[in-house]
Formats: sequence, structure tokens, C-alpha cells
Amino acid sequence: MRTMVDWSELQPELLVLIAKRINLIEDYLNFRTVCTSWYTVATRDNFSSNLPRAPWLMLAEEEDDRTYRKFFSLYNGMILKKRIPGASEKRCVESKGWLVTVGKDEGEISLLQPFSGVRIELPHQNTTDSYEHNYTHDLWTYIRKAVLSANPSHTSDYALMVIEGRFERLSLWRPGDLLWTRIWIPTHIGHISDVVYFSGHFYAVTFGRCVLVCDVVGTQLTKVYSVAHLAPWTDGKNYILESLGSLFVVAQQIVDTRYVKGDRESIPPTHIPGGDDEEEKICTHRTRKFLVFRIDLSSCKAIPIMDLGDQAFFLGANASLSIQASQFPGIKPNCIYFTDNWIGAYLFFKKGCGLDMGVFNLADGSIEPLYDGISVSRVCPPIWVTPNP
Repeated sequence: MRTMVDWSELQPELLVLIAKRINLIEDYLNFRTVCTSWYTVATRDNFSSNLPRAPWLMLAEEEDDRTYRKFFSLYNGMILKKRIPGASEKRCVESKGWLVTVGKDEGEISLLQPFSGVRIELPHQNTTDSYEHNYTHDLWTYIRKAVLSANPSHTSDYALMVIEGRFERLSLWRPGDLLWTRIWIPTHIGHISDVVYFSGHFYAVTFGRCVLVCDVVGTQLTKVYSVAHLAPWTDGKNYILESLGSLFVVAQQIVDTRYVKGDRESIPPTHIPGGDDEEEKICTHRTRKFLVFRIDLSSCKAIPIMDLGDQAFFLGANASLSIQASQFPGIKPNCIYFTDNWIGAYLFFKKGCGLDMGVFNLADGSIEPLYDGISVSRVCPPIWVTPNP
């Protein structure tokens, strides 16, 4: 007769050794649920994996309890429910596992670590340069994107660059600053679509497909200049990110708009009245495809890329990033995982947006569903968040 093992009686020292060998945070969280003794040793300090982490999909807040958020893992389909009162009724953008939150009513801005609860208050949006000309009617939409140069959990020597306002300008903040510092860019360059911190510099891409570099040395701001320009092809968003030591720009084509006619959709996008002809240009959006370019900084050229190899890109209201798919079960190589980031469409419908997300296969141009459920919001649709225990 086989003897049953009581796993709860394992020595704490042995459990710590086991915990420190776990690489994936999803497995670590499952480890914590075995029993009380396993939960006790599954502390943040004992999760010592240095591997990159695949983002989780932070779903829109639910009306029955806005203090909680749910996170969806692509690895095992796990749904983690986490209490994050600091994100309640706020727009969130993400960088390095931190959220930059913007209040719905007052427009206050904070840096929030959703898993530890640490919060860093940032200057109000009205401290940005020329705010009276650049403010947004809906205060929570003021911050379009945010990118950290380093993780505030690990160092106090970091900078935060944001895309802000209706004219989508760049502003910088460092710990101790009492207001935002505007990065001056010639008006003819156009609106900023995305920004990334790469090789000691902030790089940005405009809606007009111009790639810029912004040198920030110590407390000094030096010149902003163009390093590449992509040929125009169609309207849509452009993303910029680092992958395997190179800089990439991804162009997203938004097409297949459809006019709203009645309640034929599973979640009918109810229009908010306000115009003389409510049906004239009331439509939703859908992503059709992506084009990928590698930016050769030595030649200042954008080189079309047809294959990402083992890499997968994650795009949306998060700081755009790339991961090695083979390190993470459930992540497909040569694919672009995207969330609904067309902020202009959020404001025209009572339920907001969040339906335009999926997995784009660069090999055949197909788009597969990303999440089987429905998660929509007018303030903060689903976004990618890199998890920390």
C-alpha cells in the first residue's frame, strides 16, 4: 500500500529552496495556494527569478466593485483578482510594472505600483507648459503614454517621460520636481504617437512617422533631433520599442470602421448625443494589420521587417515592449499582442472601448482573439501590465 505524502509538513528551509527555483510568476502564485505553510514562505524576497516577465492583461474595472482589478495571464488563462483602490475610476497607462494613474474628476496624477500598493504623487497636469492651450476636456485623457527610464522599485535615479495633452507633446519629470518640464519639439514635426527609453536616450515616433531622439543628461535637456523617417502609408498609430538591442517602429492600420445602426452587436456601442446629425460619422474602429520596421541608427533608415523570429511584441497603453516567446508558455512567436488604444473613440460611447484587441500573426496577417470575455471601459480599457509579486 502506497503511503500518502503530506506536503504541508515539508520543512520551511526546503520550501524556500523550491520557491527560489520557480521562474514564472504564475507558477509562484499557484505555489502559494497549496497550503498555509507554502503560502508563508512564498514571499516577495523568495521569488528570485531574474527572467523577463510576460505582461498580464489588466481588465477594465467592474461596476459592482471598482476597488478591484482582474488580471488575465496568457500562460495558463489564470484570472488574478487584486484590490487596487488607487486605480479606481482612473485612467491607467503602464511602464515597468508601474501604473501612471490620472483621476477622472480632478485630473490628479500618480505613479502606482499595483501589486505592492506603493504610490508616488506627481505634479498636477496643470503644471505642464501652456496647459491652458493643451488641456483635454476629459481630464483623465490628458496623459496618453508614460515611459520610465528605470524601475522606481530598484532605484531613485530615474526619469518619467509622458505624452500629454490634446496636442500630444512630451514632458519630463524626475523625483523631486514640482512641475513637468516640456520637451521642445518644432510644431511642424507633429503629434507624438509613442516613446521609449533605449540605450540611455528617449526615442519618440510621431503620427507622421518621424523618429526622434531626446538626449537627457543629468538635469540638462539637450537638443531633440530626427534620426529616421518612415514613408507615409495610411492613418493609424505608430509604436516604438526595443527588441534584441535594436530599435523598432510598428505602424498600426486602423480600418474597417462600421456605422452604428441599432443593437446588432453583442455590446452595442451606445452613442452619447451631442451633434446635429448623430448618425453622420458615428463608427467604431478595428485594427486591420501592422507593419514593422527596424531603425538603423547608423544609416538613419527604416528597414521593413517581415519576421520577428522568437520575439513577441506587446502594444497598447503600456510602454511598448518585446519578449522572447519561447521563455513563456502560451506566448506565440512572430506575433503582435495589442490592446484597444484608440483613445478618441472611448469618449463617444457610454460603455467606452476595449473590443479592438487581439493577436496579429506577422507571417500570414491573421488576427486571433486575445481574450474570450468582454471587458470595456470609457476611462480605462484593458491594458498590459508587467506583474511583480
